[in-house]
Amino acid sequence: MSVELQFIKKLTLVSGNANRQLAEDIAEHLGIPLTQMAVSRFADGETRVKIDESIRGQDVFVVQPTSPPANEHLMELLIIIDALRRASAHRIAAVIPYYGYARQDKKVKPREPITARLVANLLEVAGAQRVLAMDLHSGPLQGFFNIPVDNLSALLLFVQHIKEHGFTPEKTVVVSPDVGGVARASEVASRVGFALAIIAKRRPEPNVAEAIELIGDVEGRTCILYDDIVDTGGSVVNGAKLLERRGAGRILVYATHGILSGDALQRIEQSPIEKVVITDTIAFPPEKQNGKVEIVSTALTFAEAIRRGFADESISTLFK
Repeated sequence: MSVELQFIKKLTLVSGNANRQLAEDIAEHLGIPLTQMAVSRFADGETRVKIDESIRGQDVFVVQPTSPPANEHLMELLIIIDALRRASAHRIAAVIPYYGYARQDKKVKPREPITARLVANLLEVAGAQRVLAMDLHSGPLQGFFNIPVDNLSALLLFVQHIKEHGFTPEKTVVVSPDVGGVARASEVASRVGFALAIIAKRRPEPNVAEAIELIGDVEGRTCILYDDIVDTGGSVVNGAKLLERRGAGRILVYATHGILSGDALQRIEQSPIEKVVITDTIAFPPEKQNGKVEIVSTALTFAEAIRRGFADESISTLFK
């Protein structure tokens, strides 16, 4: 008696607690439901994960940014990946829209850790076989992994948003808030046909930035400050004040990851910044809603990247 076996690879999507809304939006674009999984806490605060459906032999994508509280969300992600591995998932990909600890990618002073590398090691040990992230703060961070890392970009989303809002090329400037972000800002400027300006700054201590000089002409022009992260808001607010002193017109901020920690929103509200456009890589709770903040969805970008990764198609062509 002969038995013919047909194996059909299946795409499965699961989500931790860090940004479930984004995971649901991605699932909707993919046309699949989120796999049922309970992520809860024991009485002592330890994370408990229970996958409620069989995922044996399936390709599983876990959506979980390691956003604040970073330690809690990172540990949750590691435990979910371990649970999937022990449940015999075929392939496990960690979809990390915002990769926490990416800014700790080198030793700035003696006896400091390289935490971005440590997190990469933890993800691999847990069982991740691929990572999808967006606008990693540090490009070399991909080299910290021994598994494939796809660094997606919000650039095309922002370029489309900028084009839809009718800025006049001759009267608009893309501004890099620091020297390290020049390549990023330059790419946007070239895509939309705007001029480029650069702010030089210094950091006397972590999370504190001082804008000290401006390279470029902004007088009477709309300025688009383009960055990857808005955390305390110090960099963009100080940059906006410098632009205002140099005679800039409207001042807007575009940034992929809106951490907006502490009193960042209040600081932005009281600044010359007219609007802050961020993405949904980090959950933005209702209590933080602010008239100056606009959110652009990354769900379709992640959904298409996941679909291509599942089908073993090129992901890089998505951004050409």
